[in-house]
This record gives sequence, structure tokens and C-alpha cells, in this order.
Amino acid sequence: MRLTLFSFRRYPAPPSLPLGHVLESNFPPSPEALNRLLRFCNEGTHPPERLALALERSCCYLSIFEESTGKLVGFVRATSDHALNVNLWNLVAIPGAQQAQILAVLVHTVLAILRRDLPGCSISVSAPMVALEALKAQGFVIDPSGIRAMGFKLPKRV
Repeated sequence: MRLTLFSFRRYPAPPSLPLGHVLESNFPPSPEALNRLLRFCNEGTHPPERLALALERSCCYLSIFEESTGKLVGFVRATSDHALNVNLWNLVAIPGAQQAQILAVLVHTVLAILRRDLPGCSISVSAPMVALEALKAQGFVIDPSGIRAMGFKLPKRV
């Protein structure tokens, strides 16, 4: 007897990493390198000591570097309660011709890790508009069932 299994969820083919780039998942970038990338992508930066703590407490992170220069050109990290929820943070890629491809690799790879390590968790993301296509390609839906996300940024202490 031969059994055939059908996947009810079709996941897109993995995007390829741009030539001359390397994906790193074992060691986070330095807070200074991440802040440089965030600044270059017009995203908010964070005090290095707080960013180091956020990286330490993240359940996973992915960095993409230019192989020849070692320059950080893409990043995403995930936090989770390890039961119900996962949040993706700092999803950025350096602007330019390969930005969409780098974002696609980051989103696809982090979702593969989360499906393996934290199956069943709902996943939310805080990301710039430029990442929208990469997120949609991986199945993210804007405002599913009318659910709206809101954020609140705590004021800095004086």
C-alpha cells in the first residue's frame, strides 16, 4: 500500500541569498552594527546596552552580512513567550537593488525556524512598509479578521 501526503499549506520556495552574502544565526551582530543598519534604514535606534539586552533575550535572530566587507546588511529578531505568541522585531535590509531579496530571505528563514521550534504560536511583526511584499509572500495578512494592531512607545526617562 502506498500513501501520498498532501500539504494543506503551501509554503513558497525558499528565496536565494544574494551572491556575496552570508546568513548568520549563531551570533548576534554588535549593538553598534545593528544601530548603524537601523539608522541607515531610517528606523529608530536604541541605547547599546538596552539593545544588547534585547538581543540576549531574543529567542532567535538572523543577520545577513556582505561576505567581502563583513558589513551588516539585513537583520530580524524574534521574541516569544514560548507558548502562544512570537513577535518579529527590527526587520530591516539595507536599501538598494537587493533589499527585497534580503528581506525575503530573512522572513522565509525566520519563519522556518519558528515553525520548527515554536509550532502553533501566532506571529506578529513590526516592520517598515518596504518589507510588506516579503511578508505577504510568506502568508502574512494585514488586519486578519479585522484585528488591528496598536503600539505604544514609552517616553524616555528624563
